[in-house]
Amino acid sequence: MTKIAILGGGSWGTALSIVLSRSHKPHEISLWMRDPALTYAVNKTRVNELYLPGCPIPTEVAVTTELAHALAHADIIVGATPSAYARAIYSRALPSTEKTTPVFVSATKGLEPSTHLRMTEVLSQVMADKSSRSPVAILSGPSFALEAARGDPTAVVVASQSLEAVGNIHSGETVASYIQAEFAGPSFRLYTNDDVVGVELAGAMKNVMAIAAGACQGLGLGTNAIAALITRGLAETARLAMALGARAETLSGLAGLGDLVLTCTGSLSRNRQLGIELGKGRALVEIVASTRMVAEGVGTAGALLALAGEQQIELPITAQVNAILHHGKSPRDAMEEIMGRPQKRE
Repeated sequence: MTKIAILGGGSWGTALSIVLSRSHKPHEISLWMRDPALTYAVNKTRVNELYLPGCPIPTEVAVTTELAHALAHADIIVGATPSAYARAIYSRALPSTEKTTPVFVSATKGLEPSTHLRMTEVLSQVMADKSSRSPVAILSGPSFALEAARGDPTAVVVASQSLEAVGNIHSGETVASYIQAEFAGPSFRLYTNDDVVGVELAGAMKNVMAIAAGACQGLGLGTNAIAALITRGLAETARLAMALGARAETLSGLAGLGDLVLTCTGSLSRNRQLGIELGKGRALVEIVASTRMVAEGVGTAGALLALAGEQQIELPITAQVNAILHHGKSPRDAMEEIMGRPQKRE
């Protein structure tokens, strides 16, 4: 039986523990949480009331604060922590994998704020001195945690460039197809891809666009504005991602357009909700202090601009969102500046 260790007891990590317990294949699943009080409460009630209320966690999912226990004999390690904390948690996890080669699956949609690195790049650095390098995959796509946990049909992408056979992977089977087979369930469908750059950047940029979409709603703007934002946001995403080696078809697929539409329009989007509050005039520090949820777009906007600067690429929407978040610009002034840009050919 394949053992899956999920690192991160937030909404998505908790949802994945529920989703994967319903997979076509049987699994031993452990869910690692950082907070002892939350872990105790979850083990007592079998519900993560703080991050995913109303969604029972199956009793066969082992919930623990002991990282080494969660990782022991794990075949697959899923990272579901915020991007800012991923490096520290992966570094803590590494000693427990020194004698094995589990597959690491990043389920984080963001860039490391301090280095501007994608999660696969962070993992590569963390594992640089590991004697046996583990293969890495990315799980992304339009997937609200609550909907996936309650069994609503959900389709995502698993991307990896790793081709080698390790652990339970049969010879000739890719890492992506291995994860596809292990994770698939009655309401959880996975498509494989080898465009890791495209999948990761699309997942990071859609959060920034969702903040912009929320700000439009907070300002009282209509659906014309949202439609334009999604369309031009996709163009902005493609411009940067393709400059860094991504493929155009990835950006028009589930990890690109699919996740962008969901996050910019769905009521469960925390980045969109943050944007709505900004549009209403609330200060970022006040909004962040009022929720335990992490809106990845806050830390990602500046990282994306840094990447774009290295490529000499213009990201006008991202730049305005970053100015709103970190430089005190009003959402209305940002919107007016976008609309006042020189007219261009599409």
